[in-house]
Amino acid sequence: MNQTLTDTPDLSALSFEEALRALEDVVRRLESGDVALDDSISLYERGEKLRAACQARLDAAQARIERIVAGPDGKPAGTSPLDGA
Repeated sequence: MNQTLTDTPDLSALSFEEALRALEDVVRRLESGDVALDDSISLYERGEKLRAACQARLDAAQARIERIVAGPDGKPAGTSPLDGA
């Protein structure tokens, strides 16, 4: 990945997998120790935003899974929207 620290795409436009790869890249760069202090701070801030975006998507997926409605035979029969509609 050859992004500069200022390349900050809209996190909501990234898939979970893309955000996770970007977060892993941030962690690798920070762990390498080859990043200047100011750049490290910027990377850390971006990493925190990526972590929060990934966590929000995981939380939404978990909530959706928990809303699976079981049929009379105990097998999943469908899903209910999270908003209860």
